[in-house]
Amino acid sequence: MGSYFTEREFRMVESAENAFQSPIPTQIVSNGEYNPPPQTAQQKQVEDRIKELADSHGARQGLDRRAFLRTSSGMAAAFLAMNQIHGGNVFNVSEAEAADRAMADERAEAMSSQFIFDVQTHFVHDDYQQEGFLGFVKTAAEMFENTAIDPATVSIYHLKFENYVREIYMNSDTNLTVLSGAPFDDSSWEFLTNDAIAEARDMVNTTAGSKRMLAHAVVRPSQPGWMEEVDRAIETRPPDSWKLYTIGDPLSAATKYPFYLDDEELMYPFYEKAAKAGIRTMCIHKGLMPADYRDSWPEVWKYQTPFDLRKAAADWPQLNFVIYHGCLRPFMDVQGEPFRAFQETGRIEWATELGEVAQEIGSSNIYAEMGTSFASSAVGDPRFAAAVLGTWIKGLGASNVVWGTDSVLYGTPQWQIEAMRRLEIPEEMQKQHGFDALGPANGFVKNQIFGFNSARLYDLDLSAVANPMTQDTFAAIKRQYREAGQLEALRGNKRYGYIARRDAA
Repeated sequence: MGSYFTEREFRMVESAENAFQSPIPTQIVSNGEYNPPPQTAQQKQVEDRIKELADSHGARQGLDRRAFLRTSSGMAAAFLAMNQIHGGNVFNVSEAEAADRAMADERAEAMSSQFIFDVQTHFVHDDYQQEGFLGFVKTAAEMFENTAIDPATVSIYHLKFENYVREIYMNSDTNLTVLSGAPFDDSSWEFLTNDAIAEARDMVNTTAGSKRMLAHAVVRPSQPGWMEEVDRAIETRPPDSWKLYTIGDPLSAATKYPFYLDDEELMYPFYEKAAKAGIRTMCIHKGLMPADYRDSWPEVWKYQTPFDLRKAAADWPQLNFVIYHGCLRPFMDVQGEPFRAFQETGRIEWATELGEVAQEIGSSNIYAEMGTSFASSAVGDPRFAAAVLGTWIKGLGASNVVWGTDSVLYGTPQWQIEAMRRLEIPEEMQKQHGFDALGPANGFVKNQIFGFNSARLYDLDLSAVANPMTQDTFAAIKRQYREAGQLEALRGNKRYGYIARRDAA
């Protein structure tokens, strides 16, 4: 993992727009923060099987492959292929959905009213100039000999506000979001300032005519003036919750500002201010470390573990500690190693410990958020995604797992929503590890995770929030597309960022 690609690393990747445009990614996609691993043999088998199903069922529906894969039947075919290749029938899907477009559309329409609250979303400001993000596409275009991208006209439209609205509110069933940011030792890396996040929240909600977005304020403990910024945020643009990175700078192992949540001198005065202001939800990045984390992040990896929650969560029961990425350590580990380790031990690094911490202190104020962890696990091996979700629920309870996707950095979150709707923990895994079944797509457990739990965290009256959404500006635009038969035109199945070069596989 690193803050930018070297020239050698650039030659090992290509634009994700060159990937097979499946409804579900068929290999790991990087947004530039890390080196994507090559497509595995199983992922290639999934891709080939999706193509076979698309050609077969698409032809019967009078559609070519690309058009078919934009339909609800195409989405069903992708999950069918994953079941067939990975085994275990982790996703609840039938071939009838792939074959019968009316059946697939009927299911999609029935699910579209489900309340989806995505608590981890991002976009970058229009003038973003950091080479590590904006420049990735241009530099790659200049270096790749066979690229179709013109470096002179390249842009990062897909990471900006307009595409955020398109991909999240129009191209998915997401109703409500939390807009987040990230801290960096070098402030020029910032996606958005706290003021910009608050302004975006106000603009989106005013334009929509309903509450569609909530806002984080990023907290930077130990950085100069950090507590003054907390005071200013509370005074001028109160956030809905706080975002913290105990690792300091998430892209640099040389970060100067890591911290522990249980540092009484540093953190407790902040907790007191937050509690007094009534902004009691702490959203804390933990996890997503590479396999060689002890060597590559030797000085700071411990800040990513859940051990500092024991004291902090116990000392501050009036606060909510929402652990982003669910404290899942395995990140992009290759060839199924995390799942094999789980099969052998019944444990998942750091994610299992997160639940154990909550149980040890008898605390109900620790939560697991799913962003990136669920998506990368589902693409890597859906059985591992089932194991991760089972681990979170067993350790924390279904009432303490919340939905997030890290979009729009990876494109539309719709496939992740569908993966969660269809996911079931295999019966043998339930029996062996004491996991509960997840139940139906619109059942109690999944509705809790998709939105009810976060609505409780943010003190939202669901009827007061959800009902206006059905009549607001965003709903009207989406309805117009649907009535015109153009909703599928929004579904491009494009991936943003980078994949390992396919010609090197």
